[in-house]
Amino acid sequence: MRGLLGALVACGFLLMVGCAPPRSSRITIGAKNFTEQVVLGELVAQEIEAVSGQAVDRRFYLAGSYLCQQALVSGRIDGYVEYTGTALTAILKQPLPPVGQRDEASVFRTVSTLYASRYRVKVEPGLGFQDTFAMVIRGEDARRLGLKTISDSVKVAPQWRLGVGYEFQQRPDGLHGLEAAYGLKFDGDPRTMDLGLLYRALGSSQVDMVAGNSTDGPIRAMGFVVLEDDRHYFPPYEAVPLIREDSLRRHPEIQTAMDRLAGRVSADEVRGMNYAVDGEHRAVGDVVREFRRGKGL
Repeated sequence: MRGLLGALVACGFLLMVGCAPPRSSRITIGAKNFTEQVVLGELVAQEIEAVSGQAVDRRFYLAGSYLCQQALVSGRIDGYVEYTGTALTAILKQPLPPVGQRDEASVFRTVSTLYASRYRVKVEPGLGFQDTFAMVIRGEDARRLGLKTISDSVKVAPQWRLGVGYEFQQRPDGLHGLEAAYGLKFDGDPRTMDLGLLYRALGSSQVDMVAGNSTDGPIRAMGFVVLEDDRHYFPPYEAVPLIREDSLRRHPEIQTAMDRLAGRVSADEVRGMNYAVDGEHRAVGDVVREFRRGKGL
């Protein structure tokens, strides 16, 4: 009986696999696990749907760059939006270029060449904005202490607690390089937490500075201040869709959608969409549809 049951289960499994739709039956778009990524993933998915007339699967809330990269190269997703500086250092494992060679065009060329040769992935033209790492402090501290740049903060940092996300603490373009570039010293080890908790911790004075992102909605909403990267430590972080080359061949409508989105999103606009989701608790799909209508897409 046990052998018969096993045979039936095996046959059922084979039948399920045989009836399952092929991997490429629907276009699948991925996104990392924070608000802006979900907004951008939804933007890409909606635009492909508008162009193709076909439903697009969403595979959002993938935990970070590594999992998105693995999903992309394995074919579990057809594309997602990445940032060129992140791609350069965290995925492609390239050293940070010298400060004078960290311009947007040079980084884009390097990233495009390596993705094409290593992974057969096309780096599409940028959406129109950068989302760089940002060292963020409370507005009252910036005004009281006269702080405008990261260099200005060196004198008070030894009395301050720092909050960072998990990736920032480990990445080559993250915390250790920043501390070396500016000579920063903080009060104890940084507090490491999920990205969504950083601004709550800053607002409640659990930490005094956080490593956020320049387009984060809470920065404006909570009156925080981004310190200028006056030594130009961070490379460009241009938001670019990454699409598998074989997906573009199977679904040429993806390229049409990417061409329509190129250069259409400003930093202020994505910041506004981020805030609409985080601060106003609106549905991502509704926020993106409203944005697309305003752009005539």
